[in-house]
Amino acid sequence: MSEPQESAQVAASSVIEGLNVPQLVIISGMSGAGRTEAMHVFEDLGYYCVDNLPSSLIGNLLDLAYLPGQSSESRRVAVVCDTRSGEYFSGLTDEIELLNKRGIDYAILFLDAADEKLIARYKSSRRRHPLCEDGSSIAAGIQRERSILFWLRENAHYVIDTTDMLPQKLRATIRDLFASGQERKGLAVTVYSFGFKHGAPLDADVVIDVRFLPNPFYDPDLRYLTGLDKPVRDFVMYNAQTEAFIKQWHALLDCVMPGYVAEGKQQLAIAVGCTGGQHRSVTLAEETGDYLKSLGYRVSVAHRDLKLAENKSAEVE
Repeated sequence: MSEPQESAQVAASSVIEGLNVPQLVIISGMSGAGRTEAMHVFEDLGYYCVDNLPSSLIGNLLDLAYLPGQSSESRRVAVVCDTRSGEYFSGLTDEIELLNKRGIDYAILFLDAADEKLIARYKSSRRRHPLCEDGSSIAAGIQRERSILFWLRENAHYVIDTTDMLPQKLRATIRDLFASGQERKGLAVTVYSFGFKHGAPLDADVVIDVRFLPNPFYDPDLRYLTGLDKPVRDFVMYNAQTEAFIKQWHALLDCVMPGYVAEGKQQLAIAVGCTGGQHRSVTLAEETGDYLKSLGYRVSVAHRDLKLAENKSAEVE
């Protein structure tokens, strides 16, 4: 078995940009310590994930994942192997030896927590511990599980103690360990414009209403243009009200965006609305996207109702 490393809390602090993340992550640990939450993080990071996989099938799964012609991004695999698989779990030692012989780059992530915390979590969830099928107490099941998993914990590359961890802290710790490249630069942001008269947005996390700004619609030369056209953009951007708004808007983004990243949010939708979704919102959605890109966020910009405005313009012509 490959050499184990320090606990995740220590190891995470030494992670640097460009880390070569493993092809395979084996997630295990105590029942109730956060394995499901960990699996969700790996899914967000682009891993192909399988929960409660019998250890003897790890090799078969890798054979499928490494078919010729597949991109390296699709080859990252995360599997949860734990005591729920019963007698199949005992074969994990042999499977790890096979991984070593095949030269597979893998890491073992072990999640743990104090016994009293695990008991409290099981009581609150009202679920049965997997090793209490004979009717024994939760505490007895936890002790059995600790005995079975002792060797795996001792040989794990990363051990995360979730006793006092909130879910967002666990997500952040795993991302620090296993995210790579662009994924480390933050959440994916979608900025889109819309018109209130076509309906308020349903999927936005942040909505900003810019109808208070001067409206190009009332200028006959600009009415049938859009916020993507320079004359409209100049009209919207180069006035005192917009300049004051943008200063405060950027300050708000500077405040809230790091918080979303720290929380572990993977996607964020920002909706910028004006009356028709043609002029002011389009210009300011583009400006917002440019600003966030300058800060290093992954940003896409869209215009929900611009086609409606273009169709109406064509009808008038």
